[in-house]
Amino acid sequence: MFARSILVLTLSLGVVAGCTKDEGAKPVATENKTEKAHAPSDVKPGSHEDWCEEHQVPESQCTRCNAELIPAFKATNDWCEEHQMPESQCTKCNPGLVIKRPPKGS
Repeated sequence: MFARSILVLTLSLGVVAGCTKDEGAKPVATENKTEKAHAPSDVKPGSHEDWCEEHQVPESQCTRCNAELIPAFKATNDWCEEHQMPESQCTKCNPGLVIKRPPKGS
């Protein structure tokens, strides 16, 4: 599974987009709630800054924010059809799965 994630990361190096992402995105307070931030488009994939706060996965691998990534995950048989996300990110099928944000400086 780790090797598939590395392959998908490699395939998606140049593709980084987000649901509500803006350059230099920061949390924005709206009507008594804070919208979760997305990574800026120029961050290094796999770095601390490459993080989708909304979905708690690397932004460069977030298929919920960037549907263009889905074919790469499907091509490596890393796709949960039931939950419509990469199997390597599906905590519903894999309740023990922990996806950690890389430490700062990585």
